[in-house]
Amino acid sequence: MRSDAERNRAQILDAARALLVDGADLSLSQVARAAGVGQGTLYRHFADRDALIGAVYTAEIDDLALLARQEASGDDAVAGLRRWLARLADYAVVKRGVMTAVSASTWSDVSSTTHGRLGEAVTALLDAGRAAGEFREGIDARDVILMTWFLTQVTADEWDDRVPRLLDVLVDGLRRGS
Repeated sequence: MRSDAERNRAQILDAARALLVDGADLSLSQVARAAGVGQGTLYRHFADRDALIGAVYTAEIDDLALLARQEASGDDAVAGLRRWLARLADYAVVKRGVMTAVSASTWSDVSSTTHGRLGEAVTALLDAGRAAGEFREGIDARDVILMTWFLTQVTADEWDDRVPRLLDVLVDGLRRGS
């Protein structure tokens, strides 16, 4: 892809992500305006609204997987997991927007291609923490993913206060001797 095409695609994804986070009713014309591109440019990259939303979701998972690999190779497994969980909380806001913006069948298609990568990301973080003697044995990626579902229940007005506290409880519960 040419550099200008890559830049346009990134701008479109960023604009769509911001609109999803804001809870806006996502229309392609609105995304094109927010991205500063024409409708034709948007349609060259994304055939329809569902393709765009799927790409936003996939990009979020890709970012989470990359961050997990980086954090798993760091020196402080606990701090790395905390940073990753904070990014996961940001992702939860996007996911909520995606889930409300697409049909059930589209959500099923999009999520089926990404859940494995999210599990691999969490496994890398847990393995790094266990290797460092920080995390307890017997906890797997699905356990952590299930415990993070609380993020879907936290309302916007309590987010800033409640989410950091609950993430601390989660991390503390994963540590040895907890």
